[in-house]
Amino acid sequence: MGSFSIFHWLIVLLIVVLVFGTKKLPGIGKDLGNAVRGFKEGMKGELEGQDKNGPQAKPDEKVVHEDDADDTKK
Repeated sequence: MGSFSIFHWLIVLLIVVLVFGTKKLPGIGKDLGNAVRGFKEGMKGELEGQDKNGPQAKPDEKVVHEDDADDTKK
C-alpha cells in the first residue's frame, strides 16, 4: 500500500477521459483553476486583515459572545 505509481495515474487519467470526454476536459480544468484562484485570493484577503499574531482583544475590552449577550437581555 505505497504511493501511486505512474501506471496508476495513467489508468485514472484514462477513466477520466472516458467519463468526461476530451471536449469537456478543458472546461473542467478552467473551472477548477478559477476555483483554486478564488480560494487563494480569499485566504490572502483574510490574512491581510489580521495582525501577525491574529485578532486579539485589547486588555480593557470585554469580549461578549452571542450566547452571553442573550442572557443579559433577559
